[in-house]
Amino acid sequence: MEEIVDGGQESDGQGGLPIYPGPILDGKFVVETAQSAYEAGRQPNIPIIIGSNSAEVPGGFVNATSKEQLLSLFGKYKEEAVSTYDPNGTTEFAEMLTMVNTDKVWAEPARFTAKAFTAKGTPAYIYLFGYVPASLQQRLRFGAPHASEIAYVFNNLTNRNGIEVGQKDREVAIMMNTYWANFAKTGNPNSKGLPQWNVYSTGENELLEIRRDGSAVCVPDPKNARLDVIEKIAKTIK
Repeated sequence: MEEIVDGGQESDGQGGLPIYPGPILDGKFVVETAQSAYEAGRQPNIPIIIGSNSAEVPGGFVNATSKEQLLSLFGKYKEEAVSTYDPNGTTEFAEMLTMVNTDKVWAEPARFTAKAFTAKGTPAYIYLFGYVPASLQQRLRFGAPHASEIAYVFNNLTNRNGIEVGQKDREVAIMMNTYWANFAKTGNPNSKGLPQWNVYSTGENELLEIRRDGSAVCVPDPKNARLDVIEKIAKTIK
């Protein structure tokens, strides 16, 4: 255990690089990353739902203390980053930092995965979860945070921390639970009474957007331009 996870710590010694828990490439059971498997066409021929929330985390993966420092991390793609993340120069720094972290760690990898599965003819469905309960909209100004969709997917909302579940919350939970249950049963999330969720295609780049107000619509990914910039940087790192 000490050899694998540095004595159970989440950093490589005091002040060292972060070590996050996850699959260990042991050369026997896990022999490669998901990315290398997908790029080689070794993903399973099983339909997939994958997606992200609109405001996953405010930092931690990409860190900066100012807009200029954050934008400098894009290197030769800095101007493209400006045009997509701060086109009018009015985006709040905290919001921009949230967007970059969300796109780099969740949204772009989700699109990459959907593209890989689609390339093999396997159905992939992407979602963008942005619903924020009315009781939390002042607190969650930038969108839905990490893992906030889970209770809706399983339709097990509960009152807690002084926040009561509202009627719209229940409606969103029923909708999402129905999509996921349909998918588990048939490999297709759609059924009568639900907004149509189109299978992903690289030409259309559509996803199901569950919006801040709880409505759901299948639209071209509103973050495509942002994810294109992130994808370019990812390719240069390889």
